[in-house]
Amino acid sequence: MYGGQAIIEGVMIRGLRGCSVAVRRADGSIHHETIPLLNWANGTLRKVPFLRGMLVLIETLVIGMRAYTIGANQQIKDAGDDDAEIGAFGMGLMTAIAFVFGIALFFLLPLFLSRPVEAQSDFLANVVEGLARLVIFLVYIWAIGLMKDIKRMYGYHGAEHMTIHAHENGLPLIASEIRKFSPAHPRCGTSFLLTVVVVSIIIFMFVPREPLWMLVGSRIVLIPLIAALSYEFIRFTGIHSGNFLADLVGKPNLWLQKLTTAQPDDEMIEVAVSAMQTAIEIDQRETA
Repeated sequence: MYGGQAIIEGVMIRGLRGCSVAVRRADGSIHHETIPLLNWANGTLRKVPFLRGMLVLIETLVIGMRAYTIGANQQIKDAGDDDAEIGAFGMGLMTAIAFVFGIALFFLLPLFLSRPVEAQSDFLANVVEGLARLVIFLVYIWAIGLMKDIKRMYGYHGAEHMTIHAHENGLPLIASEIRKFSPAHPRCGTSFLLTVVVVSIIIFMFVPREPLWMLVGSRIVLIPLIAALSYEFIRFTGIHSGNFLADLVGKPNLWLQKLTTAQPDDEMIEVAVSAMQTAIEIDQRETA
């Protein structure tokens, strides 16, 4: 199963043997780079249920930031500074900042917003915390979508999904065939994030709210478990697409993608196709 993500003016597609990144340059050309997979995250442990979800999360963060860096560096060059670029240290710093920001915004802020309700009951406090987390997540997704660059990225996001749909259905990777499909896809990373939010609400229902250090610590320590459960859910709905029950429980994830995807223009589709074709070539070359 191919997957990927949108980046600044481009698309990354992950195959079985490597990742392909395609970025539109200011002169209209398409810049290509490849990213190797993390060997330690793709061994026999990748087949172990629940553990594979944690490996996928780590690999997605690492490869995703590398892909974003490639897209950002091309924009820097397009701005006229051929010598400046974001290096390994800068990429690592951005990853760390993004990770800390995500924990603080989506896990710790809802926790402290719910503290005043604890006087009534722990259960009610957990419900308020979960609802606050969900609202913050949805508002964040909506708000960043108002930014011009993010709006374009949502178009590339739609192009990525539609191209993967076409490939999975065995159709030629041309715009007329790709446009037959929806910009939403059941294995989307945005769907994974929404699932993480919902699963966290359920898990945290059973965590005591005292003492405070345990309450705060649980919101951080349990993230790998929540990610593992969420991954298995997304994987199930993706594999069983077309099954009534799987499609039913996966509906909210597809609805959410109305906020994070958009109908792409033909140039966006061209970039997505270029990334997909290169990813396929990598797989064929490595298995030959």
